[in-house]
Amino acid sequence: MLGRLSIQKTVHALLLLAGVVSVTSLTPAYATEAPKAIRIGVATAGGGDPITWGGSPGSIVRENKWLESALGDTEVQWFFFKGAGPAVNEALSNKQIDFAYLGDLPTIIGISNGLNTKVLLASGQRTNLYLATPKDSEISTIADLKDKKVAIFKGTNGHLVANNLLLDSNLKETDLRSINLDTGSAQAALVSGSIDAAFGGFEYIRLLNDGLIAVPYSTHGKDPRFTRQTSLVTRDDFIADYPEHTQKVVDEFVRAAHWASQEENREALLRIWAKSGVPYESFVVEFDGTPLAQRNSPLLDNFFKGRYQAVANDAKELQFIRRPVDASQIFDDRFLQHALQTQQLTDFWVAYEADGTTPSPKSAQ
Repeated sequence: MLGRLSIQKTVHALLLLAGVVSVTSLTPAYATEAPKAIRIGVATAGGGDPITWGGSPGSIVRENKWLESALGDTEVQWFFFKGAGPAVNEALSNKQIDFAYLGDLPTIIGISNGLNTKVLLASGQRTNLYLATPKDSEISTIADLKDKKVAIFKGTNGHLVANNLLLDSNLKETDLRSINLDTGSAQAALVSGSIDAAFGGFEYIRLLNDGLIAVPYSTHGKDPRFTRQTSLVTRDDFIADYPEHTQKVVDEFVRAAHWASQEENREALLRIWAKSGVPYESFVVEFDGTPLAQRNSPLLDNFFKGRYQAVANDAKELQFIRRPVDASQIFDDRFLQHALQTQQLTDFWVAYEADGTTPSPKSAQ
């Protein structure tokens, strides 16, 4: 009997991993013991009390304590990393965290370096990149950055977009005097005038509104292929050990994405994000003219997957990574698809083709 039960468990586990068995079809006889805690890393220093972040539906999960409700006796722990993507990858490698809110480039770098992780869903798409300068700077275009001292937070998802913008202006990073500064340090350096420019996110809008810096260029409203993508990732071994709990985490992130995608919630959403310390007005600018359902979609559509492959290709070309990455192997959408079905959201979001503007055939119907 013991041998037969062992074989049954093994077959069931293999079917689950192959996507044949629904996650929720697990019976108590097969279910793994619940983890004592689920640890989630966020690739930003965050802010507020309690610490949170903005620009992603994931922060709605934290704000409303939906995971705590869904996971019962399993403790939920959130960790925020000033070192952003590189620091999160280190924590994933050391199994100090189980899930992570992580950008496209650090995800690719981690996998290229042997990190076994999977992208479960999108958790913030099409984030813009801004070029900021001291307020009296004569820099007005990307091309003006040649030979200038420019801050780039290296290893983050903004790093590669910055390089692509430079290439689009016939420049390379080596044509600049680039220095590696995190967001807070770069802002201080801009205000003091100790650097000529910096690439960064919507955090710079506050300094712009206060009249402390200038922003001569941003990707806002331009080619979506010059934007940044972030996702919820987890370790392969966590999926194997705790498929039911992986599903519960994905369920709540999809629930949050649905709420954050509804235009009637825009004001409340931006106010919640402002609890991170980034002013409400900064989120107004960043999300102006953009449908929430497009920015907060959890779908792993052709645009999202295509961006990860493009990031992998560019990272190899620019020698950010040594080993090539086949991005088609890094996505695991079983849990997302199950969440969309159970929450009756299979037709809620528009899926896009690789160009980011053309709806996929099913969505266009």
